[in-house]
Amino acid sequence: MVTDPIADFLTRIRNAQMAGHRVVDIPASNLKKRMTEILYRQGYILKYKFEDDSKQGVIKIALKYDADTKQPAIQSLERVSRPGLRQYAKPAEIRRVKNGLGVAILSTSKGVMTDKEAKAQNVGGEVLCYIY
Repeated sequence: MVTDPIADFLTRIRNAQMAGHRVVDIPASNLKKRMTEILYRQGYILKYKFEDDSKQGVIKIALKYDADTKQPAIQSLERVSRPGLRQYAKPAEIRRVKNGLGVAILSTSKGVMTDKEAKAQNVGGEVLCYIY
């Protein structure tokens, strides 16, 4: 049993990139689906597909690599809020990731969104992770 599904999601992507895999399979949940859609919109992954199986379903993520250097598009996946220590931020307190080059994913009352979207809608929430 996984006690922190978001950390498991990030770790599976991180491990697949270090091993040089093209596709990674992750057990699905609504939160993970929203995070995957954000990664796709921000250009960190090539594509994704949600597949239903007899249980909870699977998210298939095609990882993105640089054509010349073979470096992954995602340099770092950093879990911020965790089950033992939740991290919340007001709209004014949401810090920029890598001086605006990275993305923070937040869980707000209006759904899962990036730091820029949260500031635009003037909502705060739980800071799930930093990606750059």
